[in-house]
Amino acid sequence: MEMSDAAALFMNKKKKDQEDQIMSNVKIIGPDVPNVPWQDRPEGASNLPIWRYQENPIIGRNPLNGVARIFNSAVMPYGDGFIGVFRGEQTNGIPYIYLGRSKDAIHWDFEEDKVPFQDEDGKAFMPGYAYDPRLVKVEDTYYIIWCQDFYGASIGMAKTTDFQTFTRIENPFLPFNRNAVLFPRKVNGNFLMLSRPSDSGHTPFGDIFLSESPDMIFWGRHRHVMGKTDEWWQNLKIGGGAAPIETSEGWLLFYHGVTGTCNGYVYSIGGAILDLDQPSVVKYRCGTFLLTPEEWYEERGFVSNVTFPCATIHDAATGKIAIYYGCADTYVGLAFTTVDEVVSYIKEHNSVSTVDTEIGKR
Repeated sequence: MEMSDAAALFMNKKKKDQEDQIMSNVKIIGPDVPNVPWQDRPEGASNLPIWRYQENPIIGRNPLNGVARIFNSAVMPYGDGFIGVFRGEQTNGIPYIYLGRSKDAIHWDFEEDKVPFQDEDGKAFMPGYAYDPRLVKVEDTYYIIWCQDFYGASIGMAKTTDFQTFTRIENPFLPFNRNAVLFPRKVNGNFLMLSRPSDSGHTPFGDIFLSESPDMIFWGRHRHVMGKTDEWWQNLKIGGGAAPIETSEGWLLFYHGVTGTCNGYVYSIGGAILDLDQPSVVKYRCGTFLLTPEEWYEERGFVSNVTFPCATIHDAATGKIAIYYGCADTYVGLAFTTVDEVVSYIKEHNSVSTVDTEIGKR
């Protein structure tokens, strides 16, 4: 018996309502941030779930005295505004970390001096260089994680509770390592951190690994999370990006994927969802990039063709997500999505492999 047109319309509407309900069930687990920066999707935007801020870049060249470029930086809510740690490439070419504050997370005021790191005795303890910082709050403490010289490129860390005193803590890993990203809460009683073992140069390889620690001093139980794939945009190496966002579907991870061309490397932004209780297990992994260099500030700069995610600001009440990313090692860009849109897109374009779904222990 053939279904009537009215019945067919009803069934299609019911199916759409069910799909919409499924989408609306994706929730960010975390605090409300009602002043999250936001701009609606512009008309004519691509069908990808991320769209750019129309006034990008939000930080241009020569942003403060003695600093030629700021990029690959991390920001978060603080008080009634926002605070950030910024990779400042000095005019002598050496990168350091600078502190910035903002009322709207778009227009930033920077401190002229580098972040004054000290050791546990209160004595000055500055790294030889420091770049690509991340900023994550776990419980009542803010942690800054960066790449530095530790007789070879590796990870440096410091903590603060007031953004006045910055105390260095033990380096978590041996050389060579980069792209360390701390989880915003403990899992099974331990701190968790993603990282990307590397070499001393512009590493032509790299997978994301997970490590855990009971005390931020001793790190172990290392697990493989995911590696490069056959998809062109991430067929050379990958690395962690912004701190994972806890959602009802799992840990939402924005990361970077790299491919090689005759004109050099190209860095794109990818997305994956990790298991909440065992984050070395990948539940979903998007087979397409979420953002790739297309605009002039992403394609042209000190290192061309780079979109490099380092932080998000997200509002649990609305599901809005603002993504901060480095552009061509020269600028800071801002992009937007919602948790419903990006999670739905990742699941619809899922290309997770058998290796991705393993616990990562061999």
